[in-house]
Amino acid sequence: MKRETLQALTEHGIQPSAQRVAVADYVLYTTDHPSADQVWAAVKRGFPMLSRATVYNTLNLFTKKGLLRELVLAEGKVVFDPKLEAHHHFVDEDSGEILDVPWSALDVHRVDSLNGFDVREYQVVMRGRKTRVQKRS
Repeated sequence: MKRETLQALTEHGIQPSAQRVAVADYVLYTTDHPSADQVWAAVKRGFPMLSRATVYNTLNLFTKKGLLRELVLAEGKVVFDPKLEAHHHFVDEDSGEILDVPWSALDVHRVDSLNGFDVREYQVVMRGRKTRVQKRS
């Protein structure tokens, strides 16, 4: 159990339990964007009595309390993102891997000027294939 985990839970008004702490210890510090089933599989290795329903309920609670973001980046595929600051995403079509893209890497113009829309937030989701970065000589 990480001390930061307990602090994060209590700061978000979540009563820590052994199950919640176990889920949080994984999901809050991963660089992946796991689905609920991926969280369950990862946490269950160290907490074998953990039920799938408990993981789903815990992730929903964390999302409701603002500790995680729930993302739907492909139809029918919900993933969770612990990175709350503004950023975009890239989905690798070969591997399915979801990568964070810094907010400053893209320049999106005139969102505020869309007539008939009150935009509260937005993000760009790009899809393609990762390429190797060649070193300059």
